[in-house]
Amino acid sequence: MESTGQNPPQWNHTTLMDFILLGFSDVPDLRGFLFGVFLIIYMIILLENSLIIIITKVNPSLRTPMYFFLGNFSSLEICYVSVTVPRLLTDLCRQNRNISYLACATRMYFFLAFGATECFILTAMAYDRYVAICNPLLYPLIMNNRLCIQLAASCWITGIPVHIGFTYLIFSLPFCRSNQLNHFFCDIPPVLKLACGDTFMIEMLVYTVAVLVVTIPFMLILGSYGKIISTILRLLSAAGRTKAFSSCSSHLIVVALFFGSGIMTYLRPKSSHSTGMDKFLSLFLHHCDTNV
Repeated sequence: MESTGQNPPQWNHTTLMDFILLGFSDVPDLRGFLFGVFLIIYMIILLENSLIIIITKVNPSLRTPMYFFLGNFSSLEICYVSVTVPRLLTDLCRQNRNISYLACATRMYFFLAFGATECFILTAMAYDRYVAICNPLLYPLIMNNRLCIQLAASCWITGIPVHIGFTYLIFSLPFCRSNQLNHFFCDIPPVLKLACGDTFMIEMLVYTVAVLVVTIPFMLILGSYGKIISTILRLLSAAGRTKAFSSCSSHLIVVALFFGSGIMTYLRPKSSHSTGMDKFLSLFLHHCDTNV
């Protein structure tokens, strides 16, 4: 990873009061179409996840650890997409796409915190499936109500202090004269592109946090599924294997899509970053998370 180096003397620093989100301003003819597409996707996400939350609450037969975590995941999905999509829809309808410095930092924090929570909840769901398939007789004892609540609370709380400090460090950087953010929300790569001075330490911190929040949970999930697949293949009944695979397949697909796009966004080399690819991966990261 290369450092940006020190600023040339001719660069002037300024205290930015706001950013301008360029978003999809480079394709003005498609703004109406994009607004319709994103609005439909957003409404589907809200309705689908709200329905899951309601069903898991009112149906006594669904009060199991698997559906408890699914309810948490659905709540998280609503929060996660609501950080960025409403603002994106608003910007597609107006010329003024300014966002204040504080609002940009706040949205970045919630985006990162909810993203970390999603990594942890997907890991907890993988552990739940591991216990259910590999230790079915002990499942009710291990995945008791107390442990489920503790796991869910840990998933929601763990990333809060880390990302408060992380966001503070990023927005403590001096920024150059340009305040045009070539993205549709305040993500790390486009914000760092506007920073002056040496951002090497911040970039190293990005990689470190990404490894802790993305890579380690991903490896734990892969380990869980290695054990799960090994156990499923030993089942004598074809019906049993089919049932076991069906209970895991949708979760595994979401894991692959979510972690894959997250790793591509935050762990690929800086030299390979491009604005178009970053926007595409961000959209993919927001909308690939169908329900598990």
